[in-house]
Amino acid sequence: MTHLSDRINSLSESQTIAMARRSRELIAQGIDIISLSLGEPDFKTPDSIKAAAKKAIDENFTYYTHVSGYQELREACAMKFKRDNGLTYTADQIVVSTGAKQCLANTVLSLINPGDEVLVPMPFWVSYIEIIKLAEGVPVIIPTTLENNFKVTPEQIAKAMTPKTRMFMFSSPCNPSGTVYSKSELKAIAEVIVKQPECYILSDEIYEHINFAGGHESIAQFDFIYDRTITVNGVSKGFAMTGWRGGILAAPLWIAKACDKMQGQFTSATSSITQKAMHAAMLLDPSTTHEMRDAFKRRRDLMLKGMKDIPGMKLNTPEGAYYLFPDVSSYFGKSFGGQKINNGTDLSLFLLDQAHVAIVPGAAFGDDNYIRISFATSDDKLVEAVKRMKEALAKLS
Repeated sequence: MTHLSDRINSLSESQTIAMARRSRELIAQGIDIISLSLGEPDFKTPDSIKAAAKKAIDENFTYYTHVSGYQELREACAMKFKRDNGLTYTADQIVVSTGAKQCLANTVLSLINPGDEVLVPMPFWVSYIEIIKLAEGVPVIIPTTLENNFKVTPEQIAKAMTPKTRMFMFSSPCNPSGTVYSKSELKAIAEVIVKQPECYILSDEIYEHINFAGGHESIAQFDFIYDRTITVNGVSKGFAMTGWRGGILAAPLWIAKACDKMQGQFTSATSSITQKAMHAAMLLDPSTTHEMRDAFKRRRDLMLKGMKDIPGMKLNTPEGAYYLFPDVSSYFGKSFGGQKINNGTDLSLFLLDQAHVAIVPGAAFGDDNYIRISFATSDDKLVEAVKRMKEALAKLS
């Protein structure tokens, strides 16, 4: 007889990972699946970064480092925040982790007590709600609309606040919607948050370099909210380093120390070799990321053009990241071969079965009226995927 903790039983599996696993199972059966489910660049890690890692191995940089990363790396991260974002941090305010996900978890587990409320705009990245639940916090979800480009308003935030509100957690550019907040929009949000005592902003900026809006803005740039903002970034998306597992957190010193303490009991430092690779990434000119950014923009436009030919798909134009998040509710109630479509989850499974295209249900991001489609793959695969989806969806009646 098995006995699992209430904690793990209450935790939902990541649907992006679940869909990727289902895709691999079908591929193993010899089925030609086009996977548009995972948020992973199909580019290669830059050669200079790989060379730094190889050099670290050859020089036996293979021992434990400081839990938050070795000193020179954290100094390089601080330099990056100053150079790219106009944010001033010392090395002691930086915590390097095994990916941005761990940075988010470290922060929430360090700041949230049972019953504390965390405001989260919907759609949200899949792990936000589960991380809050692990901390025994209460997620307070704020809905947004496609018509408003999935942007939460200061008025909505103010209305959702209570004396128990402890954190506002969001991403820009956003996964899954591609939403990018402007400087003025971020300032308006910060002006609401700052009025609430002991309320902190957890700003997930992992898609910083995949931004089609003309420039990234960090909410920590405003002096009046800087001491209450935790900025999370990393190397996985902008430098095509998903498998290296390297995240970066920048925060007020007392929060950074708390996250270091938390991390010290869970994982300690990330791989010493990854740290050397991250160091090389921090030193690269930001322009080195532009080729990949421009490729994603071209793919976005390719997908938008193709998807417009599919009846019933409601789309906005994402300004960052590499996802489309269409409203597919027009297909609800339709069926084919005894398979009825009631929600985005049903439609995702239908497309996997009938079109052999793997996507992720919007339920994973808070709204099952939607699906998330990643365009982080080749142009040829994207064109073929759109063709398959159009043909499959035409079967529904």
